[in-house]
Amino acid sequence: MQNLINQNIQVFRGKLDEVIKDLHHLTVSIGNEELAKTVSDLRNRINEPFMFVIVGEVKAGKSSFINALLETQREICKVSPAPCTDTIQQIMFDTREHTQVINPYLKQLFYPIDILKEIAIVDTPGTNTIIEKHQEITEQFIPASDLIVFVFEAKNPYRQSAWDFFQYIHQDWRKKIIFVLQQKDLLPASDLEINVQGVRDFAIKKGVIHPIIFSVSAKNEIEGESHKSGFSEIREYIQENITGGKSPILKLRNNVETGINISERIDKGIRLRKEQYRLDTTFREDIRQTLKQQELKSNHQVDILLETLLGGYDKIMMKKERELEEGLSVFSLVKRSFVSLFSKEASSKEWFANFVKDLESELNHSLRQRLGEGINDLAESIQQMAKIIDLKIKGSQTILKHDNEIFEDIAEKRSNILKELQEAFARFMNGSENFTGADIFEDGKSLTPNIVTGSGLAVIGVVLAAVTKVAVLDITGGVIAAVGLLFAGFTIGINRGKVLKNFRVETANGRKKLQEELEEKLRNYIRIIKQKIDGNFVGFDAMMQNEADQTQILENKHQDISGRLLKMENSLKNQ
Repeated sequence: MQNLINQNIQVFRGKLDEVIKDLHHLTVSIGNEELAKTVSDLRNRINEPFMFVIVGEVKAGKSSFINALLETQREICKVSPAPCTDTIQQIMFDTREHTQVINPYLKQLFYPIDILKEIAIVDTPGTNTIIEKHQEITEQFIPASDLIVFVFEAKNPYRQSAWDFFQYIHQDWRKKIIFVLQQKDLLPASDLEINVQGVRDFAIKKGVIHPIIFSVSAKNEIEGESHKSGFSEIREYIQENITGGKSPILKLRNNVETGINISERIDKGIRLRKEQYRLDTTFREDIRQTLKQQELKSNHQVDILLETLLGGYDKIMMKKERELEEGLSVFSLVKRSFVSLFSKEASSKEWFANFVKDLESELNHSLRQRLGEGINDLAESIQQMAKIIDLKIKGSQTILKHDNEIFEDIAEKRSNILKELQEAFARFMNGSENFTGADIFEDGKSLTPNIVTGSGLAVIGVVLAAVTKVAVLDITGGVIAAVGLLFAGFTIGINRGKVLKNFRVETANGRKKLQEELEEKLRNYIRIIKQKIDGNFVGFDAMMQNEADQTQILENKHQDISGRLLKMENSLKNQ
């Protein structure tokens, strides 16, 4: 029967080694070095005996407690009034007494002591020692432990630093803990009873449902006064609950529970990372929709501006057509020709020149005025597009923080990318070249530097005014030139109907050109600015794509490992 149990244990150890190996690979792929080391240590200790880890503050009597528990009448762990345990000492069984230094912080002491056949005892530095890194070293050893023996100084078990460390053991790693009040010989029984109850109350308050507490005196035990040392109760607890063939299966269960604990931490980190991805996706889609809405708003402003300009154009051209029709009447022509022979009044040729001049003046005055009224609204709309995006970038929600236990590196990387996005967008908004570059204009030339000054946002109105002014002048100039050509060879016998028809044709052509060119230039300007704004998110989008791929891979691996650990946990419950 015992052989069958041993075989089952070996099978379970093999399975556990495989799943912990995969868990280690997962932590490595995550990039969390500390967690990867913890899992590696756990795997390395799967085949070690059931491990007692003795923790407590300096001068709590940990070393004396271990010496008394081992019943060797020897000082296995050196005892000194000063803090002398400067490394973790793992005390294990071997037929030959020897010491093996594993690293600067860990050494293994081997002794031919029977109790060590089933358990290993780990003596740790005091958790409140002033020696650098000692508590950190002790903390790293906790995950691979099977039972924590928390030793308090019997006369004062209330120190905050000790209970803070207890919180790390109990809350972070959910390790089984027994409490030992050492040096009970130094205070009266009534005071000891009060302190035992105090530890019980503290432990219950911290979440331990049924705290197991022993009060002992290593001094009494070592001096042969076992009847009052309290060590018989601890040994009885160890025999009933751990030794006697029970420790191997208990250790397996503890290791599986630790693996599940680590798996749950990773699961929590993945869920948080996925939620951050969801928030980032929502944020990015909000940016796209905002740009789309603002583009529509800006284009609506273009529609209003064009409507205003074309309305002014039509009004002037209709008025000038009536003047032209009247001026080309036979009576008007003859009158001007006859009068010019006897007075200084303008001839018909001069009248036509004045007509063209007045047309130019009225068009320029009217269209410039309407441009001035409409450009400000359009510029404000485009500026608002950039400002809203800037505010949304600054207000993006972050729940994956730098201090995240699992994905600290990912959180820092995301934070850096978001910071770069904010800085790049700030530079973009302040760079006038982003709003005046050669890629914006058809002729491939940017506006000359002396046209614009100040930040990018400040220059938008200037650029729009310049673009529309140039376009309007070009178009109206073409109309005026064309109208002028109609009368270049003017004579009394000119065909009035033909002139008026050609005037209407040129008026219509000018109107169409005005509408098409301004619409194309302004809508193209809006579209390019929108694209440039969106282009600032290239790095962020790349990060998002990588997050989608990597998170899915991690989640698949984690689900496989978690399922195997839970299956092992259920199997071990029946052992």
